[in-house]
Amino acid sequence: MSVSKIDLLNKRFSKKMFGYSRLEVDQFLLEAADTMGAMADSQKEMRKKMKRLEAAVLEYRKRDETLRDTLMSTQKMVDDLKVQASREAQLILDEARSKAETTIQKGHNRLAQIHEEVEAVKRQRTQFEIQLKALLDSHLKMLEHDDPDIEKMEELESKLTYLKKAE
Repeated sequence: MSVSKIDLLNKRFSKKMFGYSRLEVDQFLLEAADTMGAMADSQKEMRKKMKRLEAAVLEYRKRDETLRDTLMSTQKMVDDLKVQASREAQLILDEARSKAETTIQKGHNRLAQIHEEVEAVKRQRTQFEIQLKALLDSHLKMLEHDDPDIEKMEELESKLTYLKKAE
């Protein structure tokens, strides 16, 4: 039997000649002592359990805090890595663009150089054609030009041929 506060307050002992019945009081005190002892043991057990639970809660809070710190550190590292990767990607793109522009500029310069060389060859060809025509014209004029020495030689040759035939 457990004794509650209400039981203690409402307990009435039977009256005997010299007061309350000693047997009832002793029995009630034993019950109260058992109940109080059980409650003290229960309370002691509850306090131990509460200390274990408080320690477990404290441990869980420390773990939670550690996990949060780790998560925040990881998130910061991920953000830093993203920023760094973005910077590196931008540097690579800038370098690639610069190389592409340099290559294109070299191509344009080479194309301009080739155009200049083609124009130079065309000018040389034109000069050569002009010089060749001038040379041919001068030779043609020389051929067409009646040279008196050539006529005299032709006349002498024909006479010589005639004399050879006459013999």
